[in-house]
Amino acid sequence: MTFETKNIGGETPEQLSASPRLFESDLLDKLSRVHHLTPVIIYTPIILGLTIYSLTLQGAATVALGLFVGYIAWTLTEYFGHRYLFHTVFALPLGLGPRFQFLIHGVHHIYPSDPLRLVMPPLLSAPIMLLALAVIRLLFGGVFGWPVLAGFIGGYVIYDCVHFWTHHGQPKSKLGHLVRRLHMLHHFRDATKGFGVHAIWWDYLFGTAYRKGDTPGAKAV
Repeated sequence: MTFETKNIGGETPEQLSASPRLFESDLLDKLSRVHHLTPVIIYTPIILGLTIYSLTLQGAATVALGLFVGYIAWTLTEYFGHRYLFHTVFALPLGLGPRFQFLIHGVHHIYPSDPLRLVMPPLLSAPIMLLALAVIRLLFGGVFGWPVLAGFIGGYVIYDCVHFWTHHGQPKSKLGHLVRRLHMLHHFRDATKGFGVHAIWWDYLFGTAYRKGDTPGAKAV
């Protein structure tokens, strides 16, 4: 089915021309699009609030440890979520598996530079954070769990910012060039590797890293 692309929320014509319509419902389609600074605006106050609150309950060293643990937890979520959730077509009722995979990630590989769908919309990120809250409190309790949650959310915000930048930014450093190159290899050479968007070290550890000589475009995906 072909949908007409139209302005339903103040987007510029240039943005909409690169952002295909996904839903018949104007509301759903609007909610699927998000400005790339939305995660920063929504979650930075939460991260700061959790960190400050944690400092009233425990020492700075313990809070720092919690932030680090939470950040590492996010990077593993980033890697395994991208590898096993985003790139898997699940057997869902009514044959909805391919549609589900397309909406959560497949569309990004078809339209990789869509400026309005490069970060998670709140409707997707908020449930992830609530699930993280439940798991973290179960594993770490209600005191140490707060800085862990802050670190987890902070890792997510970094991930979303880096992901947008890999598609629309201009690297200035060797590390920046490396991160961008690896993500472009994931899109334009081999989508079965390079699952760490900003946490690129997990690909080397888990055997999904590219070889040094690989170049984007040599094996289009």
